[in-house]
Amino acid sequence: MPPVPTGPLARLGATVVRYRRATLVLSLLFTLLAAGLSWTVSDRLVNGGYIPQDAESQRAARFLADSFGAGTADLVLVLTADRPADDPTVADAGTRLTSELDARTDTAAVQSWWNTGEPALRSTDGRSALILVRLVGAEDERQGHAKELMAELDRRDLPFSVQATGESQVNREIIEQSEQDLIRAELIVTPLTLLILLLVFGSVVAASLPAVVGAIAVLGSLAVLTPLAEITNVSVFALNVATALGFGLAVDYSLFIVTRYREELALGRDSHQAVVVAVVTAGRTVLFSACTVALSMCGLLVYPLFFLRSLAYSGILVVGFGALAAVVVLPAVLAVLGPKVFRWSLPWARADRDVRAAGFWSALARTVMRRPVLTAGPVMLLLVALALPFTQVRFGLADANVLPADAPAARAANVVERDFDAHAIDALTVALPGGTADARLDSYVQRISALPHVTHVDAPTGRYADGAQAVPATPAHAAMVNPDGVRLNVVLDVDPFSAAGERVVAQVRDLPGPVPALVGGPSATLVDTKGVVGGMLPWALAIVGVSTFILLFLFTGGLLVPVKALVLNLLSLTATFGVMVYVFQDGHLKWLVGDFTATGYLEVTIPVLAFCIAFGLSMDYEVFMLSRMREEYVRHGDNERAVAVGLARTGRLISAAAVIVASVMVALATSQLSLLKLLGVALALAVVTDALLVRAVLVPAFMRLAGRANWWAPGPLARLHRRIGLRDS
Repeated sequence: MPPVPTGPLARLGATVVRYRRATLVLSLLFTLLAAGLSWTVSDRLVNGGYIPQDAESQRAARFLADSFGAGTADLVLVLTADRPADDPTVADAGTRLTSELDARTDTAAVQSWWNTGEPALRSTDGRSALILVRLVGAEDERQGHAKELMAELDRRDLPFSVQATGESQVNREIIEQSEQDLIRAELIVTPLTLLILLLVFGSVVAASLPAVVGAIAVLGSLAVLTPLAEITNVSVFALNVATALGFGLAVDYSLFIVTRYREELALGRDSHQAVVVAVVTAGRTVLFSACTVALSMCGLLVYPLFFLRSLAYSGILVVGFGALAAVVVLPAVLAVLGPKVFRWSLPWARADRDVRAAGFWSALARTVMRRPVLTAGPVMLLLVALALPFTQVRFGLADANVLPADAPAARAANVVERDFDAHAIDALTVALPGGTADARLDSYVQRISALPHVTHVDAPTGRYADGAQAVPATPAHAAMVNPDGVRLNVVLDVDPFSAAGERVVAQVRDLPGPVPALVGGPSATLVDTKGVVGGMLPWALAIVGVSTFILLFLFTGGLLVPVKALVLNLLSLTATFGVMVYVFQDGHLKWLVGDFTATGYLEVTIPVLAFCIAFGLSMDYEVFMLSRMREEYVRHGDNERAVAVGLARTGRLISAAAVIVASVMVALATSQLSLLKLLGVALALAVVTDALLVRAVLVPAFMRLAGRANWWAPGPLARLHRRIGLRDS
């Protein structure tokens, strides 16, 4: 039996064993304190943060809001009567309501068909009209104002029905739906996860340990997010991601450490020695894995979008607290319970189970390594085939479609799209700060109106189409100029999130104007957001790739293994992205993943988020497998034997952990919000694909083909690894 290792982790393990009861008491106090601090975290979270606020489209929106009281409405009221909107009774009520809303202290500007005469604000059948309300305050305040306003309208007796959509209404309903989804997911997924944990751990007591680690990880992260939300915006989805990721990693970390503890007991060590060895070996892997996951989440920090940044904060925090709980609190529990941790073993948890499982995975590894090309080839072809739909990906922005179809804001948005001139409502807006209505403006507007897919342009001097004036100026047109400048509405005949719509944005921005122009509207916002996401993507990939490469080199001492890990992870993740397009963009297999609105595009930030989280989870399994392979290779220097033994000792654990993590991610997939559903399905698929195809087949095949080169490094780097490489002692 090998001696008990020495080193920093060994000293940590010995200290935890010595002060095990004090450690548990302090951990309990910390958990209770964190629970108290995080009690109100959901009240501080907001929706949004998908759009770069310093982009040209947002500067245009702010100019229009400040100078013209125009721009994107926070609240869109859809008023529908049983008679035409210009009926005296309806018109009188609509005019009064518009004036009353405009006089409120919580509104900044109010526009309706009754006070502007704008044709786009009246439905095609004439029975419905819109009131566009801009609210005051920060986003969370605007959501509160929207809730109060709608509650007041519900109590009033009006000659028309009132439905509401718009940014603040949608955001409010997303937050409420997110909280409901969290409760539903816990009710659905918790029993399933507990059953799988029992099957994997084989003991009621051992199966409860991930709950301890997960509770500390999630509550600790939420306790930090609570004050952080007072300083900066934190996305409402941080709560869902922290919960799913925290419990998913808690399962991984607990499974790794408990399994190593059981192995050391089987070798004849006493309980306390087994705990120390488990901390040194599996605990080292857990800490290293946590670093790789956290560094993957750091890739999101380069983006100036608080949606992505706040999810990075959430992920990094939950990973850190989870790793700390796994190497401190969990060993203390094992030291107190000793072999009793395997009490109440279930009938199927026979003593030879691990031996038989190890035999299966060892045989699989040797089969793959005998025919590496023949076995790996079909798997790679399958992954490439799954990735192909991603070549047809289209991107858009989050809107009411992320809500379930029967949500009030989604129903109202559908009415607007069906019964109103949606192209006019989603028009491009051109802001000309300091501009005036003169001949230069007239020429500029004519050139815009002549562009492909532009149906007409409304300007201070009238309406223009096909390069000429089509309608003389009306009072509504005259209001499009003031001492601050000029605004234009450019109405297109294509979807704002289409490639044609994006081309029009580029063409308008390229046209020289009388003064520098700011182009806004949905199409421009998408162009700007895609530009930021795409522009920062190389930096995000560099952070994830370079940091992972360095850490894997320090972990293994070889250069080829980190390269292999990066390539195979990218391959499996691209396959996942292909499935995302096939299902959520194109609307296939809805019966399998649950109902949602197929919009024909993916929200532009979700692939980046899914990549960073899934990459981290994949590296979690990579690190665990490599740790055992490296351990065997250092022992005897036989590459094939190291791969076979490494897979034999980790295959069952990795596959079981993947199934459990996938079931936890199903908690996200059960959401009624399409963004969370998409993220949950993508992460579950990525984890299962990585564990069952990449780790079980591609990794042993690649390592067989590479041979001893897996562990090779040039002399200077080899000497560097001997000095600063990560070791057990």
